[in-house]
Amino acid sequence: MQNFKAVLNTLNPVLATTPKLTALPPLSLYIHFPWCEKKCPYCDFNSHQIKDVVNTSSEKISQGFDEARYIKALITDLETELPRIWGRQVHSIFIGGGTPSLLSADGMNGLLSAIRARVNLEPDCEITMEANPGSVETDKFAGFARAGINRVSLGIQSFQDEQLKALGRIHNGEEAKRAIEIALQHFKSVNLDLMYGLPNQTLEAAKADIETALSFKTPHLSFYNLTLEPNTYFANFPPKLPNEDQIDAIFEQNLALLEAAGYRRYEVSAYAKKDQECKHNLNYWRFGDYIGIGAGAHGKISFPDKITRQVRERHPETYMQAMESKGNALIEAREIPSKDLPFEFMLNTLRLTDGVDTITFSERTGLPLNVVSKGLDEACKKGLLDSNPSKLKATEQGLRYLNNLQEMFL
Repeated sequence: MQNFKAVLNTLNPVLATTPKLTALPPLSLYIHFPWCEKKCPYCDFNSHQIKDVVNTSSEKISQGFDEARYIKALITDLETELPRIWGRQVHSIFIGGGTPSLLSADGMNGLLSAIRARVNLEPDCEITMEANPGSVETDKFAGFARAGINRVSLGIQSFQDEQLKALGRIHNGEEAKRAIEIALQHFKSVNLDLMYGLPNQTLEAAKADIETALSFKTPHLSFYNLTLEPNTYFANFPPKLPNEDQIDAIFEQNLALLEAAGYRRYEVSAYAKKDQECKHNLNYWRFGDYIGIGAGAHGKISFPDKITRQVRERHPETYMQAMESKGNALIEAREIPSKDLPFEFMLNTLRLTDGVDTITFSERTGLPLNVVSKGLDEACKKGLLDSNPSKLKATEQGLRYLNNLQEMFL
């Protein structure tokens, strides 16, 4: 079998300086909802705790955000993107946050109706909404389903009250279970977000969390390690976390439980039953395109001769004011330099356990494979990259030391 070096030696040695894409990748839509009921101490996402407005009788008279105003800003934001994606179909929508389930069912219906009127959705378009178990209501979930949501991702994190309290979550274990039952009644697909390596977590406690999650037989699970991100409460006041050996033991134990239950690890932190992978996230990891609307949203759009990125204002009030006063809330709009494209591609695709076909590199970056010849050779020699020249795929060792592997393409 040929290895990477042999294949690379047959390629044109002249390195391209300008991307030349022969086809555009799939297109998704990301919508950011920036509010939550309580900011979790580990969260570094663009989320803002809502403050209820009360009257003199101490009665709540507002949910703490102007839903109609924000939805209007989102629709205007989408309209500004239409000339850049004209004629292209959207194959997935993801509404993340924050806590999008704080939206009303009517508000969600209005938003999705406005989107359908402006962009061409694929017939089987996956439409995902993130939800906090503490904000799940049966009637509201039924309304979300009628509006067009067909996949929900529940931020469970743990089923144990002590752990949930340590993580600053607003729900308890029983509420988490009830939320899953409600979601399964209303949505075609349900994902459970679980964390491990939690404060003072034992091997037995981690096993109990996974076994409880598996009892619901949802088609998809996300299982990721708690990390102390900069600019979070936990970064400034770190809790006592399991050591590296304990975290490895938890991961190996629960990976075996997931695989035995019929879940396949298809991405570093994602597990799915057969044909139940998250379409939206797969598009990210395959270096696809996505419109990003909402406060702090990021977007990536490809053209035949360039790939661009955008970033919007982070604070919801600043974002809405910008949309109202000048029709856009961009704080950054740039073309990705050719020299950065290999790293950005590898940063995403090497997270996939199956990797991607080698030809995908040229299709998605518009550059020849030999621009990464040094990195490929080095990664193969270190046993971090599979030597099969038809695939760009991390080995088990490469997935374990993924940061080291990705950095070889900087």
